[in-house]
Amino acid sequence: MNAQLITKQLTTGTAEPALLFPQYDTVLGSIALRAFHQVDDIGLLHGWVSQDYARFWGLQGCSRQQVADAYQAVCRNSQVFIGLIQHQPAFLLEVYQPREHEVGQHYPVQPGDIGMHILLAPCQQPLPGFSWRVFCYVLQFLFAERQAQRVVVEPDSANHKIARLNRRAGFQFSQQIRLADKTADLCFCSRHHFYQALTKENLTMIPSYLLRPTALLAPQHLNPAVWQQVNRQHLAKVLSEFAHERIIAPQQLGRDGNWACFKLSTDQADIEYRFRAQLMQLNHWCIDANSIEKQQAGLLAPLSSLDFMLEIKSRLGISDERLPTYLEEIASTLASAAFKLHYPRPTARELLSADFQSVESAMTEGHPGFVANNGRIGFDATDYQQYAPELGNSIKLVWLAVSKQNAEFSASATLDYQQLLQQELSASCRQAFEQQLQQLGLAHDDYYFMPAHPWQWSNKLQTVFAGDIANRQLVFLGSGEDDYQPQQSIRTFFNRSQGHKCYVKTALSIVNMGFMRGLSPYYMASTPAINDWLAALVAQDPFLKTTGFSLLKEIAAIGYRSPLLERACSQHSPYRKMLSALWRESPLPQLEANQRLMTMAALLHIDKDGKALLAELINASGLDTAQWLSRYLAGYLTPLLHCFYAHDLVFMPHGENLIMLLEHNQPKRMLMKDIGEECAFLNKELQLPAKIQRLVVDVPEQLKILSLTTDIFDCFFRYLTPILAQQLNFSEDQFWQLVADCIYTYQAQQPQLQHKFDRYDLFAGEFTLSCLNRLQLGNNQQMLDLADPAKSLKFSGTLINPLARYRRVNTAAKPQQADVSL
Repeated sequence: MNAQLITKQLTTGTAEPALLFPQYDTVLGSIALRAFHQVDDIGLLHGWVSQDYARFWGLQGCSRQQVADAYQAVCRNSQVFIGLIQHQPAFLLEVYQPREHEVGQHYPVQPGDIGMHILLAPCQQPLPGFSWRVFCYVLQFLFAERQAQRVVVEPDSANHKIARLNRRAGFQFSQQIRLADKTADLCFCSRHHFYQALTKENLTMIPSYLLRPTALLAPQHLNPAVWQQVNRQHLAKVLSEFAHERIIAPQQLGRDGNWACFKLSTDQADIEYRFRAQLMQLNHWCIDANSIEKQQAGLLAPLSSLDFMLEIKSRLGISDERLPTYLEEIASTLASAAFKLHYPRPTARELLSADFQSVESAMTEGHPGFVANNGRIGFDATDYQQYAPELGNSIKLVWLAVSKQNAEFSASATLDYQQLLQQELSASCRQAFEQQLQQLGLAHDDYYFMPAHPWQWSNKLQTVFAGDIANRQLVFLGSGEDDYQPQQSIRTFFNRSQGHKCYVKTALSIVNMGFMRGLSPYYMASTPAINDWLAALVAQDPFLKTTGFSLLKEIAAIGYRSPLLERACSQHSPYRKMLSALWRESPLPQLEANQRLMTMAALLHIDKDGKALLAELINASGLDTAQWLSRYLAGYLTPLLHCFYAHDLVFMPHGENLIMLLEHNQPKRMLMKDIGEECAFLNKELQLPAKIQRLVVDVPEQLKILSLTTDIFDCFFRYLTPILAQQLNFSEDQFWQLVADCIYTYQAQQPQLQHKFDRYDLFAGEFTLSCLNRLQLGNNQQMLDLADPAKSLKFSGTLINPLARYRRVNTAAKPQQADVSL
């Protein structure tokens, strides 16, 4: 809340005060706040407080002047607002500081406490849930102030109606107190308890834990204490991943039980690092962050990931031209980590009761293998506060009309353009868009309506496509009605207003983890057909049907091609990928009773207290660790094995690309997403329909199995095993035994594929180490040549296969057990 602006409005009484915290509610319509005017609003307020329903407000029977006098006093100590619904006054809100209020004498006031009173207008036309939705909106507004941690209320003890509403919203009774004008129930509602209450209500209009700020705030998270902590944690990751990829080679100094002590020299003779680590299977370095020391000329020095990159620059293999951009990505990653550490986040246990999108926004790690995984080059600080997935904000997408001369719409076989619009836009919204075109003398039948990211419209489209806009090839229509929440993939949005509607994925011209995050209009043209074809393949495979594995189809797409950029740029240029969008099925309609959804990335999530969500899930499931993991592997690994061996089909199966369907916290089945751009057939002899043929890639025979050993074993299971060992006392050997059992169970069910099992042997003694950070260091603008991804890969020797020791004697000679000790 911008107190300076509000105070100015209260004292000067501007004729047109600014609207604060505008939102759109699917039941109430537009809702916003404006400052209370002590002269103009008294008549309105007097009419409200004079009625019987407002008797607890304490002004019943007062004259207009008495109400005016009372509110002159109130405004000295409180911020007072009129709430507007559909631009009409509908409620009064008072916000105060408990320390400056009588209530502050009855309890120890904490930093972040904020008090409020709310009075609804007399009911003219009853609306279902009116009081509840207004109440939730007010709490959103209060918690949008990031310093606000707890809302304090003190309603009259006889006001049972407001007591019920308070309890529903997460307020907890503390004590009964005696104030000057009433006996009151003192109640508190923390940020967490409010959103936990909303989870039970499944109220999709409400954003997650941290809401879009009403004004740009000072970066309070960038302070010495937080910065020191995030640098220590990040440096532990850098040391781990760079040692894993053999970019650095720490030297062992000694042992302490299961731990060993290491030192690492740098390019500067007087600087070295020391730390403790456990070396686990797959050459995973589990580093004790608290043990890391930097010694410069024999003295301890502050830890800095940015300094470290310069101190080992000769080993990074990065050019002088690309180094500053890489350092910017590291700095952005650290700043994001500082934000997530400083501001309140739900604990792992709290996430057990959180909804799908609350879990999504609570994730802190991103892709675990990349050390520069939150670069987001192009976002400024304001953009971060609005669009970063970890804030869980609700935003409205921009809608454009794009000329059919330059745009191509494609959809699933059972869907056309008009059907899609009817699904995704209300009739009134469609009509409003059509009227805008008519006012410009344009025929709406000559255009497609398509969504765009607000950042993309403001920062790229209005300049790069200025000519197209001027010539009415592109027409700005405004914001849509629905609220969307950014997903971890940053350019994909979940519809919070109506969760059954589609995700929307948009082009976003920022650089993040080695790529400009655009969308190719050429790929969009074939994406729905690819999804149709693959979904049919999965649905018609009897074995896959038994696993419950399914795809979230990308059912429609639009790609716009600027005539100028078509002539100026190559097909793979980022400039040709600035304006496209697709619609993906929502998983919510697939839920049944007692089921919930959760991103698979959550299995690697560790909260700020060091507690893992995976451990909480297993402990709450009623299963032991082995049973839980076996069900997980059956739902995740087994269908991916079958797609590879039976169909030569591979996906990108990292944590962000799969959604787990859980029942009573137990794994039920998996939903795969991001199909059109991130799947492939590894058999160049396949002849597929023309629109599908681009999925066929020519990969060297020896690299094909990396889609399992690298993408699943090294890039996901490698991070799962330390959590199991440290928090569930479930050893690496126990986990890999379960993986081996899962594979052998699958192979026994598919004996006709034995020749494939022999050719692509998951129990071989070792496999090639494919390096993600080396890729990003090589080209942090475009890691892979999308026309030939395999040729861009970076390798560094091999990894000992943890499955090798579980090769069964009756299938091949058992190799000697690999020594992974230090």
